[in-house]
Amino acid sequence: MSGFGLQEIAGIVGGTIRSGATSLLNPTIQTIAIDSRTIADVHSCLFFALRGVRHDGHAYVEELYLRGVRSFVVCEPVDTAIFQDAVFIQVDDSLHALQQLSAAVRAQYHYPVLAITGSNGKTIVKEWLYDLLHQSVKIVRSPKSYNSQVGVPLSVWNMSDQFDLAIFEAGISLPGEMEKLAAVIQPTIGIFTNIGEAHQENFSTLAQKLEEKLKLFEHCNTIIYRKDQLEVDRLMHALYGNSDKKLLAWSASELPADFELQMTVGAASTRIEYRWKEQAFAVQVPFTDSASLENIGHCLAFILASDYDCDAVRRAFARLQAVAMRLELKQGINNCLLINDYYNSDINSLTIALQFLRSQALNERRPRVLILSDIEQSGFSDEQLAEAVNRLIVAYGVGRLIAIGSGFYKCRHLFGPNAHFYQTTEAFLAAFQPADFKNEHILLKGARDFRFERIAALLQKKYHQTQLEVDLNNLVENLNRYRAQLNPETKITIMVKAFSYGSGTVEIARALEFQQVDYLAVAVADEGLELRQAGISTPIIVMNPEEHSFEMMLEYQLEPNIYSIDLFEKFDQAARRMAVTNFPIHLKLETGMHRLGFSSPDELNEIAERVPRAGRLRIQSVFSHLAASDSPEHDEFTREQFGVFNRLSAPVVANQPNKVIRHILNSAGIERFPEFQMEMVRLGIGLYGVSQSDALQAETVARWSTVVSQVKKVKEGNTVGYGRKGQVEYPKRIAIIPVGYADGYDRRLSNGAGRVWIAGRQYPVIGNICMDMTMIDVSGADVQPGDPVELMGEHIRLTDLAQWMGTIPYEVLTGISQRVRRVYVQE
Repeated sequence: MSGFGLQEIAGIVGGTIRSGATSLLNPTIQTIAIDSRTIADVHSCLFFALRGVRHDGHAYVEELYLRGVRSFVVCEPVDTAIFQDAVFIQVDDSLHALQQLSAAVRAQYHYPVLAITGSNGKTIVKEWLYDLLHQSVKIVRSPKSYNSQVGVPLSVWNMSDQFDLAIFEAGISLPGEMEKLAAVIQPTIGIFTNIGEAHQENFSTLAQKLEEKLKLFEHCNTIIYRKDQLEVDRLMHALYGNSDKKLLAWSASELPADFELQMTVGAASTRIEYRWKEQAFAVQVPFTDSASLENIGHCLAFILASDYDCDAVRRAFARLQAVAMRLELKQGINNCLLINDYYNSDINSLTIALQFLRSQALNERRPRVLILSDIEQSGFSDEQLAEAVNRLIVAYGVGRLIAIGSGFYKCRHLFGPNAHFYQTTEAFLAAFQPADFKNEHILLKGARDFRFERIAALLQKKYHQTQLEVDLNNLVENLNRYRAQLNPETKITIMVKAFSYGSGTVEIARALEFQQVDYLAVAVADEGLELRQAGISTPIIVMNPEEHSFEMMLEYQLEPNIYSIDLFEKFDQAARRMAVTNFPIHLKLETGMHRLGFSSPDELNEIAERVPRAGRLRIQSVFSHLAASDSPEHDEFTREQFGVFNRLSAPVVANQPNKVIRHILNSAGIERFPEFQMEMVRLGIGLYGVSQSDALQAETVARWSTVVSQVKKVKEGNTVGYGRKGQVEYPKRIAIIPVGYADGYDRRLSNGAGRVWIAGRQYPVIGNICMDMTMIDVSGADVQPGDPVELMGEHIRLTDLAQWMGTIPYEVLTGISQRVRRVYVQE
């Protein structure tokens, strides 16, 4: 887009310019940002300080100023004398100002703008339309699933006169939000995908939510929707039936519609026949599931309504691929960390992927490598694109570029000495040497036509097919849901002990550090050392410190939990030997759990007096642990614990020159006893998806999966597995999956106690679980070798496994073997 000057922006958003500079700086703004961690080009960036429930962008103004940012939109008073050469645009509401500015960008362009809303399918419809049309139409679209009150204006900002079509998603979670998005997008044509239960908690009825969503289309010329959704059809006609809008309803059933599809579903593909302008056509698509076919119907209707239909586009339907909407973080060969992003390939999504790369490599010395394909239909010339990529490489600290495609190859002279070029993916594969990749963070970013999955197969460390997929988006969502229960000033410690409850320590810690949590807690010093060696700088508490590790803890700033006078004496001696001063320690108090901890007021008073006098140590916090915060029948005991904690901690806090942090709440305590949150809380199992209340509704973070190895028929009277426990009363089909108790799939799940999810339903375990294999009774189902199997996830919940095993979710998660590969995904 063409840039704006600050004075022009102030006029657009109705703001007042404030500056401590003697002469007003008025740079041309090329980029906008709302997250201090994502800013690369400080000179042309305008930072919008947004206020949220838990975060306030104004808190990062000083940090950004020190990094070189000089242009800000704020809605709180700022002392301009402190920021002498910065320019602030003062507004009443910085989010509204962001939306106003993007609406002004949108108003500059007159090509078609498609807005997509609905409960599901928005991103897939957008991406498939791009895949179908980008060879002939230059398209600007929402990066990833940027469809919120913030995501939409950030997307619209990317419009420019080099495009022919814009496609933007719009999603809402509250009444009153859609009008704001409609004012930003100003769509000329709309697609309504479907209506479902997502975000229903904020709407009184499904009809109310539907009506709110349809407000996006108030000024559209054409609206596309599915006739088969009767409530959508009814309300669409009630709202817009008497207007001058064209309502284009399509149907795949017997219902008469403006556009009728005949879908013939085969084994691996579907033939779709239709008539348009009195002619018959057909397309073949490589999908058979109902959700994908519905998304195809929306795409086809838009293409016809917009006169994009042609032989090339119809042929492109057969080449559509499933949209991978998330970045994948995996262990690579030779101690590399591999980030796969096959989502889409444009400058905006490249920027997002590089931000993720930087967040994973934060404070770590391993070099960053970018393997990048040509970016087709970018809106730039080859030379402009090369310059844009060069700027991003420098801004995000990429040490080595491997560029694949004829466009980059032609412009290879514009890149530095650490750039390598191949005209095709095949050329790179032919030249590939595993030894060329060691101890690096590698971002693999390619357009789908380049089939970078072949490169990923070479770079990825080889494991068997059982994996634990950790959703970092859901992890962060859970963190924010718990944060919302706290006062803004309350600090938070995240428990990452025991391999982050089985989820993987370093990767989880990196994500949490990027979210700026206050503390991490590990069980033993070796876990903390691993985090420090991976570049994690967040303060770390060691819950079970051992004497032999004291000097290492002091060297690596690992803060001990001190739970006895003997342990205090030994750590104090180590601090004297290491000649440290003011080193933080944490005192554990015994309040009723009867594990580790001080219970003697005399011992606590002695430590409280000695620590400030000697000056070697500093009491950073005092804490205790609730024994039964998740059990309502013990609530009175929990309150008694809190009273004991107050009595024991008060003299310690009073006798220290520094402010001592107090914390007693765990995950269940945060939900059930927020009045006890004090200065800090500790979040553990709740982060990983186990919440105590329906109101919080923690998201599933880990999905444990495998595939079917073999399917066989077993005759009546035979048995399955060790000990002949699996009795076959009638002929059965048995699926064997490559996971057993050595992987953490517990033997207590044997003989029908446990179940797995295959092809849309649950199937029971038959016989005893083996060390490396488990047998599943799939009688009556068309299960085949290679079919995916969910052991734990959306359909088999973590709490289900725990219940079937007769244990708690902690044991299930921590019991998943480290030989099960961890894959980290982020949208």
